[in-house]
Amino acid sequence: MKEHPDQLAAAWSELVDTARRTVADGLVVGTSGNVSRRLKDLVLVTPSGVPYDRLGPGDLTAVDLNGAQIIGSLRPTSELPMHLAVYRNTPATAVVHTHAPYATAVSTLVAELPPVHYMAAALGGPVRVAPYALYGSDELAAHLLEALRDRTGALLQNHGTVAYGDSLDQALDRTAQLEWMCRVWLTAVSVPGGTPRLLSADQLAAAGARLAGYGQRGGPGS
Repeated sequence: MKEHPDQLAAAWSELVDTARRTVADGLVVGTSGNVSRRLKDLVLVTPSGVPYDRLGPGDLTAVDLNGAQIIGSLRPTSELPMHLAVYRNTPATAVVHTHAPYATAVSTLVAELPPVHYMAAALGGPVRVAPYALYGSDELAAHLLEALRDRTGALLQNHGTVAYGDSLDQALDRTAQLEWMCRVWLTAVSVPGGTPRLLSADQLAAAGARLAGYGQRGGPGS
């Protein structure tokens, strides 16, 4: 379905701003992550191997849900199969993938991030680690979908993070929260002789119920 040019331009500008924030926030180095935004049957996505500070209005890159390029001449991110798998199987309208350092470190140690903080409830519960597969592969996309079952964020073993939301701001915020929780867990387990106390399923469920009403009613943060 056709989008108004102004709507596409605004969405692309927001996507580029989000991609630049992942670098500024230390979630990626260089061009190691990727960001996408769904508009109906069109998916805007960062191109492969182009530094985000070099992207401009004329670099808009978009594909359909089958991966066929609809707009632009730059090749879409190599992780396109992963983004498309999320859009086909979840209500996501935005996806952020990073190589965040603390999260990547945790992905090499455990099969699931232990629930050290109640913000895990904002991602649907304890965050799973998708088994390793070659980047850009359909196998990795399949592993990610399993890890995202009933979740809005996941770790990729020896790779990084994926989080989705109903906006780019929400997807990026979930990514940042996941990186922060990984840092907290790594800090806690590094204390000699210490064993982190974890939250129970009931405690996470109560936190999730409270978080559902967090923010200003009717506003962007509600």
